[in-house]
Amino acid sequence: MRLSEISLQHYRNYDSLTLDFPKTLNIFLGENAQGKTNLLESIYVLAMTRSHRTSNEKELIHWDSDSAKVSGIIEKKTGTVPLELIVSNKGRKTKVNHIEQKRLSSYIGQLNVILFAPEDLSLVKGSPQIRRKFIDMELGQVNPIYLYDLVQYQSVLKQRNQYLKQLADKKQSDTIYLDILTEQLADFGSKVLFARLEFIKKLEYWANLLHKKISHGKEELFIEYSSSTPIDKETFSQEGIQKQLLQSLLDNRKRELFKVNTFLGPHRDDLMFIVNGQNVQTYGSQGQQRTTALSVKLAEIDLMFAETGEYPVLLLDDVMSELDNERQLHLLETIEGKVQTFLTTTSLDHLNNKLTVEPDIFYVHQGEIERDSSI
Repeated sequence: MRLSEISLQHYRNYDSLTLDFPKTLNIFLGENAQGKTNLLESIYVLAMTRSHRTSNEKELIHWDSDSAKVSGIIEKKTGTVPLELIVSNKGRKTKVNHIEQKRLSSYIGQLNVILFAPEDLSLVKGSPQIRRKFIDMELGQVNPIYLYDLVQYQSVLKQRNQYLKQLADKKQSDTIYLDILTEQLADFGSKVLFARLEFIKKLEYWANLLHKKISHGKEELFIEYSSSTPIDKETFSQEGIQKQLLQSLLDNRKRELFKVNTFLGPHRDDLMFIVNGQNVQTYGSQGQQRTTALSVKLAEIDLMFAETGEYPVLLLDDVMSELDNERQLHLLETIEGKVQTFLTTTSLDHLNNKLTVEPDIFYVHQGEIERDSSI
């Protein structure tokens, strides 16, 4: 899978821009606050329909416009696919092959991307919310059904919490509607949980291979899914998880009514990273934490290929400067020759003598792009 062309209209600090990408490695070079990350972000937005930097979609729109448009041409083994996303005050509109898509799950997955930015180094030591978002973003790209179930789960969860508040405010005792919402939550929640657990097994396999390589065979990485609901691994199935989740919700009904909140389910779960038997989040050095984050992020490349038959597009947002020489080399060795990569940087110094493929270099200055003609 590769992005052969992207066009921007009224996006961030770009009024109008079209770029083609014939090469595998593309470097956006320039000083800070010139528009490098905006370019990288536009590729992510084209793939995921939303930004990794802001939840306010108005920030994506050029200051003198009321809408922004990002379109691109994707080349797959099965053929060429045009994608289009329009963001406005009225919401988002997506098109695949010029046909509007009503469901998010019908659009996401057309272009698979992996983003690695400095903040991703906090995947290990950051909050559980960061790790849940990581699972949802990556799993949603390769499993449209998961994305649908997750959206449904979040919708029911919102309704259930609102009704819990209503029961508390009105001092009602009628819980029939709450029972219905609880059953729906257990249904969609079990599907979300089952898909996550299967995904983590596969991610652990690929991440451990990379972690062993980076640590020269000295460390072994395990990833554990920390569920807020007890899961019987001996009778592991979606139906079994559904029964367990439903029973846990019923058992904690009084506490939920008192707290006015649903505190069991996938929205409260977490990941644990275990290196040589120790929780690296708690006891690992900064080097171990960074190696773990790098291993997990790069593992997605092979995992996505195994799941879809296509390598994803890799977005590296000024991450090379955050890694030491050895980790830089491992990153470049992992991606060279097989993954189309877009990289932002303020300098090429840390890449000298490390690249074995010829890059396309784009100089970025105040929203203007100039391709290096000397290459």
